Amino acid sequence: MPSQGLQQVQRLGLQQTLSPQMQQSLHILQVPAMELNALIRQELTTNPVLEETQSEESSDESASTDPEEMERSETNGEDAEMDKEFEQLAKLDEEWREYFNQTNTPVRPTAEQDQQWRAFFESVAHPQTLQEHLLAQLHLADVDKNLRPVCEILVGNIDDRGYLAATAEEMTAWSGDQPGSAEAALRIIQSFDPIGVGARDLRECLLLQLRRLGHGENSLACRMITAHLDDLAARRHAEIAASLGASLEDVHRAAALISTLNPQPGNPFSADDNRYITPDMSVQKVGDDWVVVSNDDWLPSIRISNTYKDILGQSSQNREVKSYVRERIRAAKVFIKSIQQRQQTVMKIAREIVSVQMDFFNQGREFLKPLTMTEVAEKIGVHETTISRAIANKYMQTPHGIFELKYFFTPGIRLADGGSMTPDSVKAAIADLVASEAPEKPLADQEIMRALKTRGIPLARRTVAKYREELKILPSHQRRVKSPS
Repeated sequence: MPSQGLQQVQRLGLQQTLSPQMQQSLHILQVPAMELNALIRQELTTNPVLEETQSEESSDESASTDPEEMERSETNGEDAEMDKEFEQLAKLDEEWREYFNQTNTPVRPTAEQDQQWRAFFESVAHPQTLQEHLLAQLHLADVDKNLRPVCEILVGNIDDRGYLAATAEEMTAWSGDQPGSAEAALRIIQSFDPIGVGARDLRECLLLQLRRLGHGENSLACRMITAHLDDLAARRHAEIAASLGASLEDVHRAAALISTLNPQPGNPFSADDNRYITPDMSVQKVGDDWVVVSNDDWLPSIRISNTYKDILGQSSQNREVKSYVRERIRAAKVFIKSIQQRQQTVMKIAREIVSVQMDFFNQGREFLKPLTMTEVAEKIGVHETTISRAIANKYMQTPHGIFELKYFFTPGIRLADGGSMTPDSVKAAIADLVASEAPEKPLADQEIMRALKTRGIPLARRTVAKYREELKILPSHQRRVKSPS
């Protein structure tokens, strides 16, 4: 029996690893626009040979940052590469070199300039919070001085949705020696903008909005919210009509009015809503053609500083300094090349999307065609994983809105005639069937499945139910409207 124990074994094998340069290139390829901006800013601080410049000023640096030249230079030996770079850098204009050396001395801002910059940054606007918005109205309102402190307490207890987060006991405690002052202060807050702010629950929030719109307590919409809010959420309109003695048509109109109200009036002031998207490109119509325009105004223009190029051209510098500068320049070239490759790859993908999805741009979302990453990868000559990385967190501005590039890649649902449709097109067909159904006899999922099959769209019942739920369409038994007896 062989003895058990730890042993050291050597094996030969091949394993593919990514170089740091390749890892950096892949990372740059998949980062979104704003993160790429931050990445460039960070590289500017860590690599001393890089400097930011105006785009027109960097045109004379194209020779030093050209990807093909970089690849050629990397194939030569170190000595040959240094000689080649030295020959190129030696051709720099002498007048420019003298001017650059003269202007290399740092300049401190004057006291007046420093004060102007401080005033500028202090004046930068920040999004106004809901509490600030309410306090500004309170300061302008004609409010009794005894109620003003209570109003300020109430404002401090209104959450981001616009609701008052306080119990009845707390309201009583805030009234102090003046019974009912908290309720009086709350009525003042509830008269402020946005409409519905200061409500204690959803029912009160909706009623406040209806009253401001001129609907009295006896209006059908107010009575529906007061007594049948749950039935209204479940769209049991027939039950509501029977209970309130109203016609079904009036209940439908009142429900449509209620659907326009805002259940969370404080949301426009919520900090979570301040999400900004920077599209990487926009699609514009020029004549009869759709043209992809790169949106790179947000991208800092960078180049390799002439100061460090001059260091390589100085014979007095030792070899260690030149070696360090040369490595930093090589890293800067790889970084610039990675950015160029990212921009070129993303633009190639965008142009291919436009060529395939022409009907989408001309007619709208319903005409989106099935498209896979494999198809685009074959067209532009890259691997499918490159497409996956390149479209991650990238956005395109179109006449129909801003869309993530992933939106245009949808698997096709095979049709009976051999064609294909996107899930969005199938959902549009389901919504069309539901919109044309009889209110007293709505279509069940099985019936929708059969109706789609007659249109040449074979779909499983479970898929129909899934798409119906994504469209926020209720099941058939909840859509049924009973005829008034």
